Amino acid sequence: MAFQELMIYLDNIGVADVLLPFILVFTVVFAILQKIKLFGEKNVRQINVIVALVMGLAVVIPHVMGRYPPGADIVEIMNSALPNVSLIIIAILMLLLMVGIFGHDINLAGNPIGGYFVILATIIIVFIFGRAAGWFRGPGWLGFIDNPETQTLVVVILVFGIIVWFVARDTEPHPERKNVAENFAALLGGKRPPQ
Repeated sequence: MAFQELMIYLDNIGVADVLLPFILVFTVVFAILQKIKLFGEKNVRQINVIVALVMGLAVVIPHVMGRYPPGADIVEIMNSALPNVSLIIIAILMLLLMVGIFGHDINLAGNPIGGYFVILATIIIVFIFGRAAGWFRGPGWLGFIDNPETQTLVVVILVFGIIVWFVARDTEPHPERKNVAENFAALLGGKRPPQ
């Protein structure tokens, strides 16, 4: 409860309306100025700090004073857009995580199965985030997935299955044994396994 009260206090003193937008604008402008070297290459750090400071204050001060016209307040636009951008970044990270789980070295050009894994991971991520946002509902027969106890059971089974697979898998190469991934890729039209 104390953490919630701290967040409410920080919001009341203007951290979300003043401090966070200022830090964001200052950091982005400073990083860009450092990268493009607009004012030269030697002893320009102080100039970049001053320009970034002025840009950050130029965004925040009119918001605090109420000088932006209605619908054009940069701070309000940033505060409403940044959570959506964060959600997209998290969704992309989850997609990359799922692609990494399916195969750490997916070559989309040479192996069509890699593309299938990327498409499957994208569909799963869109489904998960879409359900969380309330965009659509799953089929009625999948209603048991919404039960927290079922979700816990599925996660535990998956974790134990992955652990058992890592421990019990055969790491010795067997030249007489065909690779399952190559056979599956050949089935989908990829390169044929060597005979």
